[in-house]
Amino acid sequence: MTPKTSEEQKLWLRWAKDKDPVVGDILVKKYTPLVSYHVQRIASGLPKNVSRDDLTSLGMMGLFDALNKFDIQRDLKFDTYASFRVRGAIIDGLRKEDWLPRSAREKAKRLDQQIEQLEQKMMRHVTPEEIAEHTQLSVDDVYQTVQEHFFSNVLSIHEQFDDQDEADGKSFVIRDDATLTPEQQTVKSELISDLIDNIQKLNEKEQLVLSLFYTEELTLTEIGELLQLSTSRISQIHSKALFKLRKLLMNEMLNA
Repeated sequence: MTPKTSEEQKLWLRWAKDKDPVVGDILVKKYTPLVSYHVQRIASGLPKNVSRDDLTSLGMMGLFDALNKFDIQRDLKFDTYASFRVRGAIIDGLRKEDWLPRSAREKAKRLDQQIEQLEQKMMRHVTPEEIAEHTQLSVDDVYQTVQEHFFSNVLSIHEQFDDQDEADGKSFVIRDDATLTPEQQTVKSELISDLIDNIQKLNEKEQLVLSLFYTEELTLTEIGELLQLSTSRISQIHSKALFKLRKLLMNEMLNA
């Protein structure tokens, strides 16, 4: 790590030497915005009943863990290392607390089945509006259910990785994703190519929101301010874009 200032370097040296609680408080305050940032991003895909205060508490636990385990001798920025810990702590906490109620999981499963039946009947991709009419749900409810289902799948993937890590005795190892096998590189390139092709099928505003959120890493609120739209409207555009991508990618997988 290369601190930006000599004062910051002194703080890290003091913290590494004797875990001075005064220094610890200073570092926690300095990096609390990092926790808020990840809470904002993760919360955008969760139902409203999930408390942001709870997410913040989980994220702060990840930050404390990062402070205690960070090695200043490693060539790694603390922001990068802490991001792994903060996001991991939030996701693990959500998984353990089963953030998505059984009723919501069943609702998502039923919606998937109804979408499949409707598409088989109409022999084409269906719109969220058509799904809403068919299922007697609101369009917003359709978007929200799909988005929750997306995040539920992400948590399941994390759970599989965690189980595998524990079995291998490597639960605290950060993978070196920079080094890929030839097979992994081929699969990655194909996935990226497919994703780019399908993103280009979205409308201009949907592409812009995805770019600002995932590439520029702006929050939904920041994107709303930039585009002069409400946060809820940006959230809807974001959900609609994910909905479209999901259908396009699933169709390619089925036809592969």
